Amino acid sequence: MFERFTKDARAVVQSAVEHCERSGSGSVEAEHLLLALLDREGSRASFTLTALGLTTEEHKESLRQALADARRRAGLSQADADALAGLGIDVSEIVARVEEVHGVGAMSGERKFKESWSGRRVFSRGAKNVVEKSLRIAVAHHDRHIGDEHLLLALTILPGVPGEVLANHGVTHEAATRVLYGGGEAKAG
Repeated sequence: MFERFTKDARAVVQSAVEHCERSGSGSVEAEHLLLALLDREGSRASFTLTALGLTTEEHKESLRQALADARRRAGLSQADADALAGLGIDVSEIVARVEEVHGVGAMSGERKFKESWSGRRVFSRGAKNVVEKSLRIAVAHHDRHIGDEHLLLALTILPGVPGEVLANHGVTHEAATRVLYGGGEAKAG
């Protein structure tokens, strides 16, 4: 399937692997794909993000911080944390107690001592879902190749932290589709 990826989409995947390695994560996650998309410039996905309000580094940093906050909550989305709060479980209190004993970021799943590992990085189920969904989105729009914009659209439509964080920053599937494919507004070129 990667042979159908555009140069921009391949660069996103490679950058996601680099984000994974820097964080010490054992596998490439959907979050790493989103972080890689935020790094892109001059692509259809970056145009879309800019058109939807992520215009400055400050906006992108806010999104990165929201991802980091979710990582500190062991990957729980804010919706999950709110649902648990409805049951009387304060996730932030649990995180604070765990970090008090084990250190900041203890629930993030990142290793404190990064191992040197040369080889292919494994993609998590969530990251694989993003790649698979991006293919389905490209086919649905009659696009011959999978671009970074399809990865962005997949992140916006799939459940989980990356989609929630994007939506909280004004990047919804409907809005991104409108920017990319029209619907009364200028299309991404």
